[in-house]
Amino acid sequence: MLRAHDITAGYGRRPVLSGVSLEVPPGRTVGLGGPSGCGKSTLARVLSLMMRPTSGEVSIDGAVVSRWRQRAPRSLRTSVALLYQQPRTAVDPRMTLREIIAEPPAAAGRRSPSLVASLAGEVGLTGDLLTRRPHEVSDGQLQRACLARALTLEPRYLICDEMTTMLDTSTQAHLVAVVLAYQARTGAGVLAISHDRVLLDRWADSTVAWGARPAV
Repeated sequence: MLRAHDITAGYGRRPVLSGVSLEVPPGRTVGLGGPSGCGKSTLARVLSLMMRPTSGEVSIDGAVVSRWRQRAPRSLRTSVALLYQQPRTAVDPRMTLREIIAEPPAAAGRRSPSLVASLAGEVGLTGDLLTRRPHEVSDGQLQRACLARALTLEPRYLICDEMTTMLDTSTQAHLVAVVLAYQARTGAGVLAISHDRVLLDRWADSTVAWGARPAV
């Protein structure tokens, strides 16, 4: 279980979340809906251990998180993967798509060209695209690479923060299908964040809807 309990978090002195709790069970997809500015992305950063909350508790399969960002134990950091809404802000523009996908295992001291090739094929990237850099591909192609990158270390939980917002309908459907196939294969839990309620109704097993401000 990926669990946030009584989370308060924000930027500077401005709280964005106040007393928020949420649970993502293994093997299930929880949808989180709401308009821009209601704190969905802030919660995604907290749950992925990229942002320390002001108060509250995050736990991963019963292990309470006490350190954040690169200070968190590797076993916890690699348990949760975050897929961003805007892929161009999430990658090194100097890298090729192949290098982007291979980045997490390389950082862990593991190089697996066969895994990179397999995941690239799974998300729909052809070999010629893997040699290109971000400015040479579309947003959809780059987001495919980011999804493949997120899956390289086989996270137990995947947070998809508006991952389909900038994409056409066919690419949206393909990426959701890849996530569902990964979930069926591994039993991973998924937090699907979107302002698109129709998408969440089709994708998620259950959905939490926030208004202009998260409930406290």
